[in-house]
Amino acid sequence: MRIGINGASQIAVGTPAAGVVAHAVQAEADGFGSYWLNQSLVPDSLTLLGVIGQATETIELGTAVIPTWSRHPLMLAAQALTTQELTNGRLVLGIGLAHKPTVEQTYSIPFEKPATNMAEYLDVLLPALHDRAVDVTGEYWSAAAESLGGPGGVDAPQVMLAAMGPRMLDMAGARSDGTILWLSGPRTIAERIRPAMEKAAEAAGRPAPRIVASVPVCVTDRADEVRDLIDAFLADYNDLPSYRSVMDFEGVTRVSDVSVVGTDDEVRAHLARFADAGSTDFAAVEFTLAEDEAERTRALLEEVNAGGTT
Repeated sequence: MRIGINGASQIAVGTPAAGVVAHAVQAEADGFGSYWLNQSLVPDSLTLLGVIGQATETIELGTAVIPTWSRHPLMLAAQALTTQELTNGRLVLGIGLAHKPTVEQTYSIPFEKPATNMAEYLDVLLPALHDRAVDVTGEYWSAAAESLGGPGGVDAPQVMLAAMGPRMLDMAGARSDGTILWLSGPRTIAERIRPAMEKAAEAAGRPAPRIVASVPVCVTDRADEVRDLIDAFLADYNDLPSYRSVMDFEGVTRVSDVSVVGTDDEVRAHLARFADAGSTDFAAVEFTLAEDEAERTRALLEEVNAGGTT
């Protein structure tokens, strides 16, 4: 299991773009294999990853994830190919459906037939990325372009889906390069997510998909205090049906229960459980309350990344 850094914590506290770039540069210097950014409103994750790509050399750069409803797939393909060029082929395009309250309240778009909507989205996005051309007519998404233009020699980025339910897991395994998870624990990955995706990928003749797990991480001697803050900060996830479903499957009641919080040995052991469950990647959201915790958390993640967990 490869360890990466999820910069969502930087976005959450309003770190300026230059600070996020510096955070990613340090992640590369510390030897991590990937750096991920979520997408809400500001900043735009693909734009920022394009800048990060100019400031780094080897680290994989991914979106975790971009909601599909607000961006036409043809234009997302254009932006992703541009970012892919700026990152020298290191982009992973993570996309997802988001959630009914966010989509309907923020964008005033009806959250209807989400799995069908995503299937049509991929019908446009994938040929646009791989063939630089598309001609598709759908109920929700259509596009007709003989050529997207742009320079040659830029390969399509990997595409991953945020997937937790059966239809989305099947789609992720059969049509994408993997899934990017949030708040899914080891049991859920081992018993629900990994088997479904591998079955779909095998049936479609595709290689085994990547599974990118991501939860808050903190090495600390005051675990209860950190867990209480995680629960307060991420309380909304308890009421979102998709997250409630995976937490119930995991057998936990709170967001902090799937977080990786504790002493060095406890965190190391918990990361090993994610690896044993079949996670190919772990994108750590460093959730710390003090500088010493930040230093201890980063040091342990570096150690696990260098030594491997499997």
